[in-house]
Amino acid sequence: MKPLPEQCNEHQKKSSNQSPGEMPSEETKTAPGDTAAKISERPAQLNGNTLTHDVTHPSAQPQLETSHPSPAAPSPDNLLPRDQWGGKYEFLLSCIGYCVGLGNVWRFPYLCYRNGGGVFLIPYFIMLFITGMPLFLMELSLGQYGAAGPITVWKCCPLLKGIGIGMLCVSTLVCLYYNVIIAWTFYYLGSSFQHPLPWSCDALSNAPLCGNVTTVGDEKAQGPSEIFWNEKVLGVNLSAGLHDPGPVRWQLALCLFAAWVIIFLCILKGIRSSGKVVYVTATFPYFVLLVLIIRGATLEGSLQGVAFYLTPNWTALANAQVWNDAASQIFYSLGIGVGGLLSMASYNKFDNNVIRDTLVITVGNCATSFFAGFAIFSVLGHMAWRKGVKVAEVADKGPGLAFVAYPEALALLPGSVFWAIMFFLMLFMLGIDTLFGNMEGISTAVLDEFPQLRGNLKHKSIFLGLLCFAFYLMGLLLITNGGIYWFTLIDSFSTSFGLIIITLFMCLGISFFYGVNQFCQDIVDMICRCPAWCTKVLTYFKYCWAFCTPFLLLFILTYIFIEMYRTPLTYGKYVFPFWGKALGVCMGAFCCLQIPIWAIVAISKESGTLKDRFKKAIRPLNSWRVNNINSSGGQDQHVESERVEAPYTVNLTEVDFTAMAWETGTDA
Repeated sequence: MKPLPEQCNEHQKKSSNQSPGEMPSEETKTAPGDTAAKISERPAQLNGNTLTHDVTHPSAQPQLETSHPSPAAPSPDNLLPRDQWGGKYEFLLSCIGYCVGLGNVWRFPYLCYRNGGGVFLIPYFIMLFITGMPLFLMELSLGQYGAAGPITVWKCCPLLKGIGIGMLCVSTLVCLYYNVIIAWTFYYLGSSFQHPLPWSCDALSNAPLCGNVTTVGDEKAQGPSEIFWNEKVLGVNLSAGLHDPGPVRWQLALCLFAAWVIIFLCILKGIRSSGKVVYVTATFPYFVLLVLIIRGATLEGSLQGVAFYLTPNWTALANAQVWNDAASQIFYSLGIGVGGLLSMASYNKFDNNVIRDTLVITVGNCATSFFAGFAIFSVLGHMAWRKGVKVAEVADKGPGLAFVAYPEALALLPGSVFWAIMFFLMLFMLGIDTLFGNMEGISTAVLDEFPQLRGNLKHKSIFLGLLCFAFYLMGLLLITNGGIYWFTLIDSFSTSFGLIIITLFMCLGISFFYGVNQFCQDIVDMICRCPAWCTKVLTYFKYCWAFCTPFLLLFILTYIFIEMYRTPLTYGKYVFPFWGKALGVCMGAFCCLQIPIWAIVAISKESGTLKDRFKKAIRPLNSWRVNNINSSGGQDQHVESERVEAPYTVNLTEVDFTAMAWETGTDA
């Protein structure tokens, strides 16, 4: 690896299609009788089938020989170029909106107070710098350099195509339950326009509940916010468990349908329209959080909540659960391993500075999580002061924090209707941005595999419409009376060990199959004018990819398996049956099993001995480095004129221009 940015142009002329130690590709072989011929990897034009060099004029630009119409009037058979972000700020805001989601509002504050308060920040930021940032940069760099979605991008190492398909499986499970949360948000948002709020003590129907402070055995009587959540929204009181889902709740079915219609409209126009929407959806939550923090600071008892949120418990650092929670929150909030980041980065310009974007997005995301904790716990402190209890008795985990404790706290504020509308509108925008990123990962992967859909608006609309409708039909199970049990099952296992295994193989595959030195050089090639600090930071990431990150991922994976074996899965007082937990394990296993399945397929397509097959399967395809021309928008600052040092004509075949091909078309 040549670490200096000024050397990137030299590498663009010299870089080869193989990792260190791999067999050379067909384009880099010298022709018989011509040992001096050197062939560049990047053709200047991609709209034809044959590229011929005039060897009598080495400095001349390559001339295109094709019978197709010119780019100004493309034929229907020509593939349309991929879209690009309108500007770097659209990409940054889209990634921030994708990463800053509902988990930042309800999951991080709960984990922080459960795992030692402020001391939780120590393992949290360690996991951020050792696992979060390196994997985040790896996904962004892969997508931007390859200009392809989660499946097609693995032309860099066809053996690992299953990683992309596994990402799609995880993303499918996440989209399935994540939009249900948006449906709940819609329901609460519509209910917030009532005065008084239906879950507040001011409502006449809740007067008996608010006056009832008795307990039955060890169980405390439910308050109006819990009754509203469990009975009016979920209907969980009408279900006996996972085996008894019951009928679909029609109010939630309408909310879920509206949520999927919005998602369909977002992904239909692609990034050129959604890139403008994020200026509102990604910034509005920050405005609401700031207003809530200012309002919460003026409430009586708010400091009690903040102190509970931040008070450190140093003994917690010795607990492995704390470190596991820190790592899981990093994966959950950054959206690593589900293909969304990779897909959004594929629409970047080739020379976008991915290192800068990684630092800005990851630090900004984690700062938002910490920032949101003050808004949440200042209001929960006021709630505890009003009820005369400890903060620990009003704080809840998971959806309960967003849909039970916080709505109840909002009901205690003057102007409660306004604050409830603002809060649930914020949750809606947080959820939409994250779900858009996940759906973009799925749609981009399919459109890259079947590029004819991208150029036909009618076919693309039908495909996306059927995709969203299929998700809607599958999501109906999660909005039945017992849907919360299925929601908990999918939530617990969709991003569990399967996601860790996928990211582990991604890290190992890029580091040792593709080559960590080659990957670092690819990043240097993209950001030629990067300041000197970029190469120093890249050196740090290089050692993380090769050593630190895989080691930590193995530690997390081991702990997950131990905990999964000895800890029962519960929701409230309901303990999931063995068959339910086994079903969740099967969901996670199905995602990561795509890796060996497609590795076997890739090896079986090659010829020769098993060792030869393996070498060919890890060698980048001829079209791998061609794609970045598409993403550069026709700019020639990254395209070097091809040079031939002897009388020799280079004829490139169709396979050299086929970005979607998974065969090299060579016998070497």
